[in-house]
This record gives sequence, structure tokens and C-alpha cells, in this order.
Amino acid sequence: MRLPVLLLSRTRRRRTQRGQAIVLGSLSFLVLALMVTLSFNLSHALRQKMTLQQHSDTLSYSMAVLEARALNYYAVSNRAIASSYVAMNSLHAYMSAASITGQMMRASSKNFQMIAIQEMALCIACYFMCDHCEHAAEAFKISQDFNKSGKDYDDKVQGFESNFNTAMEGLDLMVDNIHKAQREVHDKTLQAVKDGRSHGLSQLKEYTAPNASELVSAVGSINANEFNCAVDGMECQGSVGNSSPEARAKVMTEVANATRAKWAANRETGGGLGGNPMNLPKYLNSQFFDELDEIPGNEGQRMVSGTRGTAKTVKEEGAVSGGQSSDNTGAKVAAQDEGRIFHQWKEGAWMSSFKSKVWSDEGGGGHEANGAHSGQHRFEGVNARALTGCAGSGNCFMKFRANPDPKRDWGQPRVYSYLTMRFRVGDPKRAPWELNSSAQVRFTHGQQGDGNLTVAATEGAAMSKSLVYYHRFGELGWKEAPNLFAPYWRAKLHPFTKGDAQSVLEAAGNSEAGQMSQVEGVAL
Repeated sequence: MRLPVLLLSRTRRRRTQRGQAIVLGSLSFLVLALMVTLSFNLSHALRQKMTLQQHSDTLSYSMAVLEARALNYYAVSNRAIASSYVAMNSLHAYMSAASITGQMMRASSKNFQMIAIQEMALCIACYFMCDHCEHAAEAFKISQDFNKSGKDYDDKVQGFESNFNTAMEGLDLMVDNIHKAQREVHDKTLQAVKDGRSHGLSQLKEYTAPNASELVSAVGSINANEFNCAVDGMECQGSVGNSSPEARAKVMTEVANATRAKWAANRETGGGLGGNPMNLPKYLNSQFFDELDEIPGNEGQRMVSGTRGTAKTVKEEGAVSGGQSSDNTGAKVAAQDEGRIFHQWKEGAWMSSFKSKVWSDEGGGGHEANGAHSGQHRFEGVNARALTGCAGSGNCFMKFRANPDPKRDWGQPRVYSYLTMRFRVGDPKRAPWELNSSAQVRFTHGQQGDGNLTVAATEGAAMSKSLVYYHRFGELGWKEAPNLFAPYWRAKLHPFTKGDAQSVLEAAGNSEAGQMSQVEGVAL
């Protein structure tokens, strides 16, 4: 009789357990579905993040390439400016060498004046009864012939001085035009690194990340300041101050003088007796020396010695024959030739010195001998104005602003990018893994209330840093300090420092991330 009771109790127990597997299975499928959804959304977010980071790297590097190209252009064009000064020095050297012909004739005239006086003294000593009296008169005549010939040579030099003045005006204008081109390149590059889209940069966004934001303006301002800080004389914050226009002028003056042609820098010859062509200044025509001998009838002895000449950019024309100076601001271009000429004729002999000098400056320049001078040859001077006020004149140039602080990368400019992009599609038809337009799942759990689960990231951000650096080719290229006279500027992606990351993140308005970047162990 107890058997039916046991069967009844087991049947009731089975009925109470019926349906539990369905509930657990449903919960498992729900969790699995959420995990699959999260996996899809995570993959999509990672893909979007990689796209955004690649675009940020590309933008930062491209802006750095623009800066490197600009700095290389400054280097090449600075060489062109220095070459203009070299050409000016050569022009003055030719003009001075040409002007020395008249001066040599006048020195010869003076020699024969003294010889005439010596012959006259001998004439008086012999009571006017000897050949010395005739020689004295002949020497005076030769002196006058030399003097007349000197004026003729001055007239010849004066005849082409107008061409010399025109050439100087053209070279001076060329320096201003080259610097004007430098400023245009600087302004356009500055705009590109500031907005991140000028001069072809906008195409990067079209190709790599069409949905990415534009470069944050505050970060672009950091880029603009970095680029300005690379050029001495530009407005800059956070680096060393600008040097004076005079200090920058000394740099270009030293470069220009160091690269002069050999002939313009040093025209020294030994000179010699009797017109030996091997010992005479080779830059003067042999016909000129023939004339020096023909005027006294090819009689006596003539010796030119100590002839030397030079041309350089100087502070004062009187310093043209001096050595290198640490105070040479290049206010003038000058050339000078000098030497001595000796004549022995009959019973007399004398030696006189000669000198010619040509210079150009803001006041119109000058010319010795004055008889060869015509018009004015003006020269503004090297870097005569501040860089910010040197738009159309002033002979300015771009000079690198070195910074001794290694944390500032020795003054080499850094380029940053900070971009954001919406990761969530917001349309379940295009992105079904987001489930709905809000990409959220709502849960209700009894007395614990409601909860929301976001399955897709809303937005992402990426930042990058590049460095514009100087490196000359060759094994020892790293030892050469950065400068704007050699076109060896390059660009590369560069790691962030904690200070860089904080500055960029705070400029982008992400101060919380900026604080987190300073925490030890956070990878940048």
C-alpha cells in the first residue's frame, strides 16, 4: 500500500523541476549574444582606432615634411644670398683693379717729378752747363705725360661705372627678393601646420579617415610656435630669445667673406724689375705695362712691387685690408688694391706708392681715385633690419635659432597632431552589431533597479608627434650642428615625452588624459 505514495511524491518533484533548463539556456544564449555583440563592436572600434591613429601619424609626419622642405629651402636660398654678396665682392674687386691703372700712372708721374727735381739739382750743381738740365726738362715732360695718361684711364673706368652701379642695384634687389620668397614659404608653411589642411594636407583626410575631425586649433598653434622658434628673429614663446639684427648680420657676413673667390679675396703678387710678366699683376693687361715703359721712351728701369688687393663685406671701408673681425656687421662692400712703383731714369730714381679703393654703402659709396667716380653705388648692408620688419628691403635672411636645452631638441621643431573621430555608426541597418541607434541594452533586475550596457564606443582620439631634425650625410653627420646653410633637414615620427603629451592633451581640452599621462607606468 505504500508504493503508490512513493510514486506520487517522485512525480510531483519532477513537475517542480520542469522548465529550469530553458531559463538557463536562454540566459546563456543572451550572454553569448552580448559577448558576440561586444566582440564585433570591439573589433570595429579597434579598426576605427587604427585608422584614426594612422591618419594622425600621417598628418603629423606630412606637416613635419613640409617644415623640413621649408628649412631646406631656407638653406639653399641663404646660400644664394651669400653668393650675391660674393658677387658684390667680385664686382668691387674688378672695379678696384681697373681703378689702380690711373693710380699707377699718377704714382709714375710723381716719380718723374722727383727725378726731374734730382736732375735739376745736378743741373744747378754744374752751373747749367751739363746734360742734367735737359734731362730735368725731359723728366718734367714725362711726368706730365704720365699724369695725362692717368686721367685717360680714369675716364675709361668712369665710363663703365654706370654698369657697375646697375649690377650692384640688381644684386641688392635680388637679395631682397630671395628673402621675400623665404617669407612667403614661411607664411604658407606656418598656415599649413596650424590648420592641418592647407597646401594639400586636406587630401590626407579624404584618403585615410574621412570621418576624422580637423586638427585641433590649439594644437595647431603649438605647431606654429614651434616652427617660428626654429627661425631666429620670429616671434616665439618658450625658447631662447631673438638675437639682434647686428648679430645675425655677422653670421651672414662671415659666410659671405669665407666663400669669396680666390682672386677677389687675395690679389697679391711679388712684382719685379724690368716688367717681367711673370712677376707683374696678371689681372692687368700687358698693354698697360707696355705703356708704362713707352712713356719714358723705354729708357731706365721700372719695378712694380708689393701689389696686393682684396675685396670683402666690411663694417667700415677702412677695414677692408684687415683680418677677420668679430664685430663685422657687413654694412659696406669694399675693395682695395695697392702697391709700389719704382723708376730709375738717367741719374735719378724714386719710388711711390699707389692705392685704389671702391666701396658701396647706404650713403652712396665712394671711389678712389675720385676721377674715376660717377654716380652712386648704394648697398643697404647685410641684415640691416629686424626680421619682422624686413618684408621688402633690408637684405635679411633666415637664421636657425639654436637652443642649448636637450629637452627642446636643441631647437629643432616638433610637430603634433590631435584628432578625434566618432566610432559609433548609430544606424543598426548599417551596423547591426550596435543593436540599436543608441548601442545600449537596458536591464531590469527586480528590486535592484534598471541598468544600461553600452556595447559600442562613442568616440576615439589619437595624437602623434614628429620631429624635424638636421643630419648631414656621412659617418660623422651627427656632429654638425643644425643650421640653415646646408639642406640636410629631415622628418620622422618621434616618441612623446610626458611634458609633450600633457601640453598637447591640455591644449586639446582633454585635461583628464593630460593628468593621466603624468602617472608613472602609463605608456605614451
